[in-house]
Amino acid sequence: MCGARNLPEALRRIREGAAMIRTKGEAGTGDVNQAVKHQRTIKNQIRTLTGLNHEEREKWAREHGAPRDLVHEAAEAGRLPVVNFAAGGIATPADAALMMYHGCDGIFVGSGIFGAEDPVEMGNAVVEAVNNWDDPEELARIASGTGKGMKGQSNEDMAEAEKIQGRGV
Repeated sequence: MCGARNLPEALRRIREGAAMIRTKGEAGTGDVNQAVKHQRTIKNQIRTLTGLNHEEREKWAREHGAPRDLVHEAAEAGRLPVVNFAAGGIATPADAALMMYHGCDGIFVGSGIFGAEDPVEMGNAVVEAVNNWDDPEELARIASGTGKGMKGQSNEDMAEAEKIQGRGV
């Protein structure tokens, strides 16, 4: 499993042997913003590729330093060729449902869940939200009994040296 912030990064990690990709949100913050941004970037780049012909995809791969065969595979499938999980800042049922809406295959819930008023209840609710992400009425029911989530910290307010999402690129 490797993290990625965009499609070329994801495809390079897959070429290196990653069997799973995760978005690189900022762990421990309760700020799902970066995970959403990176997932949407990957999804939009794949959508762009699906509209290109073979030669245009080859050019895109060269310009972005991405493996050509995987560029074609992602374009033809309309998705990454491995499972794609969201990670970083996911601490509530709403966060989980949002990431599923944006096309993730699943999510990782990190240590931020322990900042919730009732971590066990919140954890159970997050699992239910993943399974019911496309049912607004059920999501409202799920979220209503969770109590307060963790106090979040905006990624924007962090010093660059504190951020971990850019490490290991």
